[in-house]
Amino acid sequence: MSAVTGGCFFMAVHCRVMPSSSSTSKPKLKPVSRTTTTNLKGNRGFKKKREEVETEEIREKQNPYVLELEKKEMEFTSSMKSFHDYFEQCKNFFKQDSGPPRWFSPLECGSRLDNSPLLLFLPGIDGVGLGLFQVHLHLLQYDSGLVKFVERTVRAENYHSPKRPIYLVGESLGACLALAVAARNPDINLSLLLSNPATSFEKSPLQPLVSFLEIIPIEHQLSLSYMLSLMTGDSLKIVMDNAVKGIPVQQIIGGLSKDVIAMSSHLNDLAALLPRETLLWKLQMLKPASEFANSRLHAVKAQTVVLSSGKDQLLPSEEEGQRLFRALPKCENIKFNDSGHFLLLENGIDLATIIKGSVAFYRLGIHHDYVSDYVPPTPSELKKLYESNRLFLIATSAVMLSTLEGGKVVKGLAGIPSDGPVLFVGYHMLMGYELAPMVSQLLLERNILLRGLAHPLLFMRKKKEGTLPPLSDFDLMRVMGAVPVSGTNLFKLLSSKAHVLLYPGGAREAAHRKGEQYKLFWPEHPEFVRTAARFGAKIVPFGVVGEDDFGEVVFDLDDQMKIPFLRDEIRRSTEEEGIRVRAQINGELGNENMHYPWILPKFPGRFYYYFGKPIETEGREQELRDKDKAQELYLEIKSEVEKCLAFLKEKRESDPYRNILTRLTYQAMHGFNSEVPTFEI
Repeated sequence: MSAVTGGCFFMAVHCRVMPSSSSTSKPKLKPVSRTTTTNLKGNRGFKKKREEVETEEIREKQNPYVLELEKKEMEFTSSMKSFHDYFEQCKNFFKQDSGPPRWFSPLECGSRLDNSPLLLFLPGIDGVGLGLFQVHLHLLQYDSGLVKFVERTVRAENYHSPKRPIYLVGESLGACLALAVAARNPDINLSLLLSNPATSFEKSPLQPLVSFLEIIPIEHQLSLSYMLSLMTGDSLKIVMDNAVKGIPVQQIIGGLSKDVIAMSSHLNDLAALLPRETLLWKLQMLKPASEFANSRLHAVKAQTVVLSSGKDQLLPSEEEGQRLFRALPKCENIKFNDSGHFLLLENGIDLATIIKGSVAFYRLGIHHDYVSDYVPPTPSELKKLYESNRLFLIATSAVMLSTLEGGKVVKGLAGIPSDGPVLFVGYHMLMGYELAPMVSQLLLERNILLRGLAHPLLFMRKKKEGTLPPLSDFDLMRVMGAVPVSGTNLFKLLSSKAHVLLYPGGAREAAHRKGEQYKLFWPEHPEFVRTAARFGAKIVPFGVVGEDDFGEVVFDLDDQMKIPFLRDEIRRSTEEEGIRVRAQINGELGNENMHYPWILPKFPGRFYYYFGKPIETEGREQELRDKDKAQELYLEIKSEVEKCLAFLKEKRESDPYRNILTRLTYQAMHGFNSEVPTFEI
């Protein structure tokens, strides 16, 4: 099948995201044998050889998350592929080929893992299936009958592994194909991920182009500037985002210039990839493909994630994402406000992270399990978390204290048990501001992944319209291990020997009223104590202070409920969602009206964390079955949390670096990455 007549390749991937080193999956340290030889010239050569071997051993034993953060930005960006690499790989398809459509898998993908789900990538207008070449997955070409062609593969895989999901990743035109296959096969375990789907073609500026192409040569229509605007998103936004991450401006501009030069030098390759006849044929295919998919949306039952770009100049993708979100029964829409049409080719877009972060999307069976299907974050994902919160982490300059087994309080996290199960129980700061420093520091200092029990509204919505933020706003929390709070999930996590984070005060503490900072709102139910004792988990009580040095609640729920339109909106959001963690609790603690307190920012202070002495429950399962004994331990844990808070509030008064100005002055003198001292313990 020649390129002129519209040949098309697809990518077939058996994709399973590899777990990184974490508390649930410790790195296997590969020993490096010491090399001894008598052929070295003198002791100096032997000493140098020994130092090199020891350095390699040390690096292998280091925390992989720390190594990723220490990686120089030049080293990090050199491992990423660019538009130049894209065009170079496209050259492999600039040849006459009269064969049928076929699947292919790049060599970089490696072999498939056991029980991994199949991922099929269906390309867009380029038709060569290299849209995922940056994420090293597996790939397919286009013609009539492509729906049946993909169907045969999908049905064969489903016959072989009926319980294993099949992922269809479609880009623009490929998204229409994915929807058509899903509509025709509602009983197959499919999951769809659609990047800027061409179902909006009837509203696209491409429609007039079809008529022009029939009479005017293509080279007179697509100028260089036009092509560049289609390929890229918001360049200024890219510069600003990277500047926040601390990347030198010269390097940022250099990277953008490199892409522009690469695209300029490969215009002939672009013309070979999309000659006039091929482009016309593919544009003509968009209209019937879009109409076919739209006419069958009602039959799509598959879980769907739509990726929509805000700067797409080929299709109105932002509006289409919202339309599909409302039209499809199990759909999540993720917006990329500053991205262009070729979303999957842009730097910073990690398909594996998107799949992991989308609600209950990555699974190995028919139903998603938040514990067994979870894949720990990779070092590069932690780096993204760290960089996205870089300014906040600098501003908070967290001080962390922990308690050793003997009761000694030390700086750092040496007192945190390495082996699970461990249950962290503490105070939930205003709006959960304490989470990013705590989660990242546990990974960096101790290589411990903290699995947080979070409010169910971060994972599901009964109504697609409303004032609550979209589910995609919490994707990063899910990537880092958050699960819906429930007794079942707590049971599963502790049984897997995980480090689990529980806030008994929940949303009531995180959205507290004026003057309620550092006040605990715990229910009188000690169920988590008995669950912890069943698995012999260590319970670590902790406190965190500093929210009052960063902001003050000035307009809380009581104030908002006095204003009619705000009161109605709060009640409507709460009642429509109908998700109440404490529905069985009467009174103040059972009141979970969903709202956001208004906060007046303050000149930044500092965050302080204190992890108390771990409380052993091993061997106490029988004892704690007694309600009175369980209640006694529950009150002891609550008291320890209050003591941690009181200790920190007192000690921070003697911290000479509590104010951000004194910290910045210290770092200006000792180096910006230097650790800022604090009070004496």
